[in-house]
Amino acid sequence: MWYDSIMKHPVVQQAVQLGVKGRLVLPAGVRKALQLQEGDRLLLRLRNDGVIELAKAKEVVLGSKGLLQRLYPALKGKTLAQELIQERRREALQE
Repeated sequence: MWYDSIMKHPVVQQAVQLGVKGRLVLPAGVRKALQLQEGDRLLLRLRNDGVIELAKAKEVVLGSKGLLQRLYPALKGKTLAQELIQERRREALQE
């Protein structure tokens, strides 16, 4: 799952304080462990048990792509656009 990429890093635990307008500063150790740079897009997920999960959006997308390829092996090595074009060509031949 997408959080697996986070778990590859050593666990970093540090108290943080909510700032003005709900802003939260990620400690330098966390930014370094996740190789975060200013402007990186993150995905925040609030679980039912009150735990907040935070991941790099790129990692989530790459993980999802891998999941889709496992579920739909026919897509392996193809973009979704290529698959759509191929499907449309097959439909056109049947008409």
